Amino acid sequence: MSYHLEGRLLEVCNCRVLCPCWIGEDPDFGTCQSIVSWHFDKGTIDGVDVAGNTIAAVCQIPGNVLQGDWSVAIYISEHATDDQEAALLKVYTGQAGGPVADLAKLIGKVVSVERVPIQFDVDGGKGTLKIGQDYHADLVPYTGPNGATTTLTDTVFSTVPGAPVFVGKAPVYRSMNKALGIDLSLKDHNALQSTFRFDA
Repeated sequence: MSYHLEGRLLEVCNCRVLCPCWIGEDPDFGTCQSIVSWHFDKGTIDGVDVAGNTIAAVCQIPGNVLQGDWSVAIYISEHATDDQEAALLKVYTGQAGGPVADLAKLIGKVVSVERVPIQFDVDGGKGTLKIGQDYHADLVPYTGPNGATTTLTDTVFSTVPGAPVFVGKAPVYRSMNKALGIDLSLKDHNALQSTFRFDA
């Protein structure tokens, strides 16, 4: 199986700014409750075009991110076809190998997979993510004295290996998932945004 995927990432969690996971430290409150979403501006998986779709993982991470055993609920754009969903799940469950498989091996349990309306409007360190009725995050980037967006590079952990990450915060972060025990409504907690290019 082969794939080529290009797009944008948004990650938001209940940790304070800045997310400790990216430098290999434990989450601020012992458990990380996050949403990680990848929007595909371009992409094919074994010949299946997946451009225009988003896949998101709502995560309950029970300690240090690198120890794994994540519990996740997976959401895919409602307009995805059966072939697109199947192809994306093969990549994001690690069956297709490559750089995404290194992330997928951290998942211990998938509690659900659903297709829902997803709004992914994130670019240059700012924007909005909405997943169905239960998840909403806005992102505002930090900037340096010259106005450039603050970035992280060469971090211990990354959901977009090799790419710099825009550092920001979420003025709004709402997440509710009974199966994962998540019920959050937070302001000004951690948010990160980046671009990615995955090949396998």
